[in-house]
Amino acid sequence: MATFLPTFSTPNPLSFRSKSLLLHYNKRFTVKCNAAPPPPLPPAVQTFWKWLSDEKVVSSNSPAKPGIVAEGLGLVAQRDIGRNEVVLEVPKKFWINPDTVSASEIGRVCDGLKPWISVALFLIKEKLREDDDYSPWRNYINILPEYTDSTIFWSEEELSEIEGTQLLSTTLSVKEYVKNEFLQVQEQVILPNKKLFPSPITLDDFIWAFGILRSRAFSRLRGQNLVLIPIADLINHSPSITKEDYAYEIKGAGLFSRDQIFSLRSPIPVKAGQQVLIQYDLNKSNAELALDYGFIESTVDRNTYTLTLQISDSDPYFDDKLDIAETNGTKAVQYFDITLGRPLPPKMLPYLRLVALGGTDAFLLESIFRNSVWDHLELPVSRDNEEVICQVVRTACRSALSSYRTTIEEDEKLKGGDINRRVEIAIAIREGEKKVLGHIDGIFEEREKELDEYEYYQERRLRDLGLVGEQGDIIFWEPK
Repeated sequence: MATFLPTFSTPNPLSFRSKSLLLHYNKRFTVKCNAAPPPPLPPAVQTFWKWLSDEKVVSSNSPAKPGIVAEGLGLVAQRDIGRNEVVLEVPKKFWINPDTVSASEIGRVCDGLKPWISVALFLIKEKLREDDDYSPWRNYINILPEYTDSTIFWSEEELSEIEGTQLLSTTLSVKEYVKNEFLQVQEQVILPNKKLFPSPITLDDFIWAFGILRSRAFSRLRGQNLVLIPIADLINHSPSITKEDYAYEIKGAGLFSRDQIFSLRSPIPVKAGQQVLIQYDLNKSNAELALDYGFIESTVDRNTYTLTLQISDSDPYFDDKLDIAETNGTKAVQYFDITLGRPLPPKMLPYLRLVALGGTDAFLLESIFRNSVWDHLELPVSRDNEEVICQVVRTACRSALSSYRTTIEEDEKLKGGDINRRVEIAIAIREGEKKVLGHIDGIFEEREKELDEYEYYQERRLRDLGLVGEQGDIIFWEPK
């Protein structure tokens, strides 16, 4: 029997697919009156801005500067800014990336490490410097938050609020991954080089650095897969910006210059005093937003559930099925992200039929059908095959729903109460997952009801041969 695993797919812990990324400054600020002058910036942010001003990165005429916003810190327009107008330009010498680490005092011991680990060690070393051990990077490090609302920073009690969710499984997997990487780099790099790392470095320090990179690093840039851009990373996310126009790029500093600059643009017009915002990533689910940044959206299509399907190693037709799967762009273990209110992914039903294929339908696995079998799997194969996939998926959905500690109705009631931000995220995540599971179950419930109405392979084959009449009856020819 084929194996169906209704489990989560753990995302690549180092998939820095994000756009920009600030989250929350340590302390939350609230502006009580729109007409009142903006609250003063914390001293650390003022020092940071002065440093950038002294270095000619910004000036009093810059289109935007740091400001206190609902999220904590953000970029606020000092004047009206037009669509696609440049907001900030940051020279390469102020970026933090693996090249920065290589040129630093710890560069020689970080050679060969994974890029994110070397940058994480750099951030930690800068953070732990003694006050009399000056480094210009201290101006930037001092404005970084000690934590965000990302689930990697949640307490055990807070994590219990997402019990049963795929987000909890993913969060625990990511934290375990970071822990294993920390133990390895501690043994191989940190402890043997105490002169370079005089202050004790803990797992919490490493998780902090990972969280900073996960939430603030820019990626998908020309020649840069992981880079922190001071000041630019204060840009916040807006769900109302629905076009993922690239609001930033790396370009040459001038016609005759080899230097590079990071250029940040506003994707929409912004009035003076308003916050400059971008769209981080249209493709991220609420679970990914919560894991990476510590926020979610109320948008329905941010709610997804990952269904994992697998061709069992013990399947007698494993080799044939794997060959067919790989030929058609799938694998022995295949993940399908299902979004609330949207149709099933195009390859999901053919893959399900392939996994469940057996018995009298196994002839489709013969080599003579190899070039056409996927086309046959695009449509129902047999009643037995279709019934199996409906029953197994529905059973998996009901099993997953039973693992949550609350019902959708209970979650709805809790949303109106006095709850903190993390509990609010937890409620939305578990409610969203349950709604998607209900959506999946509903799709296969309808398919189950229509089993007698489908046209299956044998019927299609007879029709192609002209052996089925207009009423669906089989035509027989008797010899004269």
